[in-house]
Amino acid sequence: MKPIARGKWRLAAGMAYFRWKRYVQWTFGQTRFAHEKRSEWLRYVHYSHQTILLRPLQNVEMWMQHNKVINLRLAIARLNGLLIHPGETFSYWKQIGKPTRSKGYVEGMLLSQGRVTAGVGGGLCQLSNLLYWMTLHTPLTVTERHRHSYDVFPDSNRTQPFGSGATCFYNYLDLQIANRTTQTFQLHVYLTDTHLVGEWRSDMPPTRTYVIIEKEHEIHPSIWGGYERKNELYRDVYSLEGEWVEQEWLTENRAYLMYEPLLPKG
Repeated sequence: MKPIARGKWRLAAGMAYFRWKRYVQWTFGQTRFAHEKRSEWLRYVHYSHQTILLRPLQNVEMWMQHNKVINLRLAIARLNGLLIHPGETFSYWKQIGKPTRSKGYVEGMLLSQGRVTAGVGGGLCQLSNLLYWMTLHTPLTVTERHRHSYDVFPDSNRTQPFGSGATCFYNYLDLQIANRTTQTFQLHVYLTDTHLVGEWRSDMPPTRTYVIIEKEHEIHPSIWGGYERKNELYRDVYSLEGEWVEQEWLTENRAYLMYEPLLPKG
């Protein structure tokens, strides 16, 4: 997984091609995308989670994080209350749309090839990370998710396994979630003064609980310099009575470290 440096024009051409390809899929594909929203909340909460909004990060100016909150508020307005009926698929970017200045989006933190930069709509990965993590604790099925190719920040106060997020970039790095169950799900997301909060709700009560397990976690030198990090994520499925049902493989993650790891001496 050696990082590939591409020129400015090569990157622009690639983005144009993949964005066009996504538009074609949205328009002519066979997938039924969720679009209905409802202000009344479905009765049962299947999983809820929250992440802090303003967190000091190395080499990241705080104005980027304050602007991120503005961007999150705009995106949440497009998602909050969305219903995913049986047989439908949720598309993160199809539902939110392109984040532009004309819609009120401002410059926030973006990660580009492992470097922190500013861009319009920056910070929306916090929302896609939250949605992905919540979905892993429900019977919904993640059908498209893109891992972060670079591990930019050390594990300071990390509470989730490495690789448990989902990067996003309009519109071809999408997060898509299919409802292959017989029940309807509803997304509830909102901001408090300090946190981004989300819930997956449903019209039927949960019958399982889920625990995310990390395996095969390694940090090792790469042959071209620097370090690579990898792991695999699984989830243990339990009945409501606490009886173990099965273990499911979720994904493999690989990333190039952008910092010097503190490795134990062998």
